[in-house]
Amino acid sequence: MKLIPLHKLFVVKYGHSFDLNVLEVCTKKSSHTLNYVSRTRENNGVSAFVQIVEDVTPFESGLITVAGSGDSVLESFIQNEPFYTGYHVFVLSPIKKMTELEKLFYCFCIRRNQYKYGFGRQANKTLKHLLVPDQMPKEFSGISLKKLNTVDCGSVIDKEIELDTDKWKTYELKELFTIKGTKTTSILELEEFGEGQYPYVTTQATKNGIEGFYDYFTENGNVLTIDSAVLGFCCYQPLPFSASDHVEKLIPKFKVNKYTAMFFVTILNEDQYRYNYGRKCSQSRMRKLKIKLPAKKDGKVDFDFMENYIKSLPYSRSI
Repeated sequence: MKLIPLHKLFVVKYGHSFDLNVLEVCTKKSSHTLNYVSRTRENNGVSAFVQIVEDVTPFESGLITVAGSGDSVLESFIQNEPFYTGYHVFVLSPIKKMTELEKLFYCFCIRRNQYKYGFGRQANKTLKHLLVPDQMPKEFSGISLKKLNTVDCGSVIDKEIELDTDKWKTYELKELFTIKGTKTTSILELEEFGEGQYPYVTTQATKNGIEGFYDYFTENGNVLTIDSAVLGFCCYQPLPFSASDHVEKLIPKFKVNKYTAMFFVTILNEDQYRYNYGRKCSQSRMRKLKIKLPAKKDGKVDFDFMENYIKSLPYSRSI
């Protein structure tokens, strides 16, 4: 498989560049509205429903949109309905007929280049020259999109469990976790090892902090990671991983699984209000942090309650 410029596979066009302020925004979708695609990474790139504009031809469904700038640069989505676009949004139309799975593959390939860009470097002039595989690997052809798009909304245990926080007790974070830093690994170093199965964890507060997967790791999994650069965003990392600068880790001093880990992630992310650019979520601050948790009658943390509570929630079977 070889790499070729994106424009060899797609016609790369600039979008409508509509300013949302000049469009009539609607609260509900109807036969008189169209999706408005912006540079957001949320909701498949759709940030509003807008009234159809006379004499302006919308883009047809089935095309790919790509953010050309901003903090969501190269976020790529297939648009399954006709749409308008905002500023710095590109529209990709396959030169040859592609399946939906192939389009999703190329969305993934485009996103994998996000590390090359930022607020100081946009993709507006370079997108069409982005190198991507000339074809989707054959082993991907057996993937079922229907299965991929199916999320099990059921719970692991069929029982409603109430939270009574008045009975919770306060514990020091350092009593429960060993608080340490991670080894800083650069993207350039990871590229030498190539793509693989191990996450690269950064300080971003989306996608579980992960910015790609590589054939290299420096940290063991089954730990929590916390961004110490900005807001103190917490994630659970089940797999071995490598990390960027300002990624701290909490190594449990107790037996942990994905359910208890998610309980702690929720509790710790509730404390993000404490931090900002002038007050980082440093290791020293974390060692002083106290959190309230469910407790047994003997005063010990009730890990069984935490696990069962998460298992009782809708969608817990999909964790």
